[in-house]
Amino acid sequence: MSGCASRAAGPDFAIARRRGIRQNDVSMSSSRRQYPFHLIEPKWQQAWEQQQAFRAFNPGDTVPADHPFAVRHGLSGKVAATQLPRKYYILDMFPYPSGAGLHVGHPEGYTATDILARYRRSCGFNVLHPMGWDSFGLPAEQYAIKTGQHPRVTTEANIANFTKQIKSLGFSYDWSRELATTDVEYFKWTQWIFLKLYNSWFNPETNKAEPIDTIQFPSNLPEDRKRAMRDMVRLAYVSEAPVNWCPELGTVLANEEVIDGKSEVGGFPVIRKPMRQWMLRITKYADRLLQDLDSIDWSDSLKEMQRNWIGRSEGATVLFELDKFVLEVFTTRPDTLFGATYLVLSPEHKWVDQITTPSQREAVAAYKVKISSKSDLERTELSKEKTGVFTGAHAINPVNGEKIPVWIADYVLATYGTGAIMAVPAHDTRDFEFATKFNLPIVQVVKPLDEKIDWQGYIDDGIAINSASENISLNELPTTEAKNKMIQWLEENREGEKVVNYKLRDWLFSRQRYWGEPFPIIWKKDAAGNLYHEALPESALPLLPPTLEDYKPTTTGEPPLARAKDWLHLPDGSIRETNTMPQWAGSCWYYLRYTDAKNAQAFISKEADSYWMGASSPSTINSQPSTKSTPGVDLYVGGTEHAVLHLLYARFWHKVLFDLGYVSTAEPFYKLVNQGIILGEAEFTAFHIKEGRYVSSDDAEITTAGTAIWGKEKSTGEFVFGKRIAESEVVRKGDAYYLKEQPSIKLDARSFKMSKSRGNVVNPDDVLVEYGADAFRLYEMFMGPLQDTKPWNTKGVEGVYRFLGRVWRLFVDEKSETAFEQAETLATGSHGELLDLILLDGGIVDLNATPAQLKTLHACIKKVTEDLDGMRFNTAISAMMVFINEAMTWQTKPLAVMRTFLQLLAPFAPHIAEELWARLHSTFGQQATSLAYAPWPKYDPALLVESEIEIPVQVNGKFRDTIKVAVDADNATIEAAAKASEKVQVFTAGKAIKKVIIVPKRMVNLIVA
Repeated sequence: MSGCASRAAGPDFAIARRRGIRQNDVSMSSSRRQYPFHLIEPKWQQAWEQQQAFRAFNPGDTVPADHPFAVRHGLSGKVAATQLPRKYYILDMFPYPSGAGLHVGHPEGYTATDILARYRRSCGFNVLHPMGWDSFGLPAEQYAIKTGQHPRVTTEANIANFTKQIKSLGFSYDWSRELATTDVEYFKWTQWIFLKLYNSWFNPETNKAEPIDTIQFPSNLPEDRKRAMRDMVRLAYVSEAPVNWCPELGTVLANEEVIDGKSEVGGFPVIRKPMRQWMLRITKYADRLLQDLDSIDWSDSLKEMQRNWIGRSEGATVLFELDKFVLEVFTTRPDTLFGATYLVLSPEHKWVDQITTPSQREAVAAYKVKISSKSDLERTELSKEKTGVFTGAHAINPVNGEKIPVWIADYVLATYGTGAIMAVPAHDTRDFEFATKFNLPIVQVVKPLDEKIDWQGYIDDGIAINSASENISLNELPTTEAKNKMIQWLEENREGEKVVNYKLRDWLFSRQRYWGEPFPIIWKKDAAGNLYHEALPESALPLLPPTLEDYKPTTTGEPPLARAKDWLHLPDGSIRETNTMPQWAGSCWYYLRYTDAKNAQAFISKEADSYWMGASSPSTINSQPSTKSTPGVDLYVGGTEHAVLHLLYARFWHKVLFDLGYVSTAEPFYKLVNQGIILGEAEFTAFHIKEGRYVSSDDAEITTAGTAIWGKEKSTGEFVFGKRIAESEVVRKGDAYYLKEQPSIKLDARSFKMSKSRGNVVNPDDVLVEYGADAFRLYEMFMGPLQDTKPWNTKGVEGVYRFLGRVWRLFVDEKSETAFEQAETLATGSHGELLDLILLDGGIVDLNATPAQLKTLHACIKKVTEDLDGMRFNTAISAMMVFINEAMTWQTKPLAVMRTFLQLLAPFAPHIAEELWARLHSTFGQQATSLAYAPWPKYDPALLVESEIEIPVQVNGKFRDTIKVAVDADNATIEAAAKASEKVQVFTAGKAIKKVIIVPKRMVNLIVA
């Protein structure tokens, strides 16, 4: 460290010498650390782990008398639920342990939940804050295919790396509850839950799931008919479904795993093809999934995403005659039936091949191949160009008898409604674009309420026009009445009926992979040779996957498990199911297992569920903050990428378990918050034409794709190349950035999502080496509101790192720190004991605080507490910075004030807070209680009342000075203080004050002549 060598010959060198440190072991450092975080952080992480400081105790657990939780709450021995304090269950969306490890974006949510977990512990709650691994996944299987290494070996190595990285950040997880979805003890219960789904049905009369054996059959019904009827209503069933099939990966992919017709992993082509699949009947829960959104504390935008995915819509089915067929179509606007000028079928519709005329057969077949690689999300993208093909067939519009053409188009999905729509191009945006492109008729049947609005493409309610025949007239009726009248006519004439429809489809639940949970299902043949499926008994669980040498699908397209012939074929002739469950399966219920992670008899006990999921009895202990428990997980934090499917699937599984009596609450996650994305560091791009002439970014139309960025010059249309510019070549002017060598050239400055391909991934390990975990945690929260998208800036870490340095210097003696630094410079190997050289600052004394000091402290308590309750972490940190700025000016620093500040700092920067907390107590001969469990301080409103106020003084309306007066000063006192101001007297000397205007507590204006 700078200056250390010149001081090493002094008295402090003798200290180092006595510790066995040789002078020639000195290693010089280019910069001085703000504080010795490299020794403090591993010290306290080891202490917390040895003590199991953050273990959460269940009802029935034995609590060691010396555990800080027991000390705080006066507990020891075996405890009942009523003896435990109120629970607070705070949960992170558990990560997939990839080979790449963490980047700085991953710990953002973990840091927020850890701050709140530590805060809630201090407030007296029994906090459950667990961590685990969503460890089944395609990348490990792909690696196994390439290398032959078993996916479990890869997965466990990745978990070990993630664990090391996460522990280095000092998060207060209860590691005794750690789980991985690939653990045999875990997926045993995933398979068990699947059996509950398989052996249940949804009873429409009771509106809930019931065991399959509650279905009543006629006594004389043959067993094969009973089996068939059961299979038709099981919550887990087999179906032939169109799926996203990736031949290269040999598996089915979910829609979100397909990007631009290619697999997200590997970028391989994906096609649509029908396959036998296991499905879960989530659609039976559509209404409950919608209704129960009103019972949970989620953001309106997140609830709306769930509602849109479920997509409940009321409308009618309409029957269109088509040669030998009657085609059923669903519409939400039956009032527009007179405007239906063509029909559109999904290309996968079962009748497409049968209705296509010979002249159109080739075109239809070619179109079906063309769109087979598109996912449902791509096909329904509103902005995409409309495509389609005429089948050659015509149908009859039942309301007016007109023949209308039948087309196929990719924007109609087989999985929505009936897989066919009636197109009303005058009043539907997509139909209008399609009709315009293919020159199909457009007939107005709705008049806008505002006559200034163009009727073409008008989709809102209005007045029906051009909607009459000899059978029915809707003309001049408002939309609602027109809908009702048309539905009544359709039902009376058996041309359709009123229905409720959903966009939500049953959940495709099987994958053609090795690395997933095997289905506990076998296939048998009946007397006629027909295959049927049957569940394994629960005693056969867990069903383990076989050991394979080749993890690829078979050459015939069967899943990898089909290679294991000995495993596949059972002695009685039955055959195991060879599909595996999707990665979603393990993540649907992990939050329940955390509450009772070591239970070998059940996936969760009644007692653990009752206590942690919110239906527990009120606590009777004195430190109880409140007797009212929140149902479900109190706070769930994760990324927006899981805002729909994971949450929908988990809610569905939870409701089935609730119906069957295994859990006590109808919803799993009471409050949910989505964290924003942390982008890579800002990238600067200059644009130039081939000859080398630069173009300002404002003068170019910019395009980005992957890692490339380019554009064209607006004035000439010439192509411009994007060139990455180093930050050292950039100059900032206001909010814009310019090329240093040509300051007139404005640069494009933007941040991108972190990715290996872009090369902008920031590894937290590197940040921790330079600044420490506490600085990293602070910066993650100081960047801005948790929900916002924010760019990473490593230089920004330096600011909060310096703040922690100021905290350190506020508490410690400067001379002793110098002695420590000199001794450390000469030390070799591990030398955490050198921390003992650092002494507390002599200005910290056990005396009463002044009113000003108490006011500063209690203002900080108030702000930090309110901001933690509101999850405003960045402004809470700002409040502590304000406190430190003020405290740095104090000559005398009261012990009680300094102790309390460390309690406020501890959730955010726990390592440095613990170190200083221990030093405060040891210096003053006190026994240090656990900082993590020290009661959270309360602010005193009386100490924040202002005794003085500042009032601006004007002379003839112009500001001249500010005066301080008592808050209850009368006008005469205020006037006297204003006139006595030396700065004011400069402008009033020798002049007559004609008038004094006083606005109480606001301002004084002296009018002089």
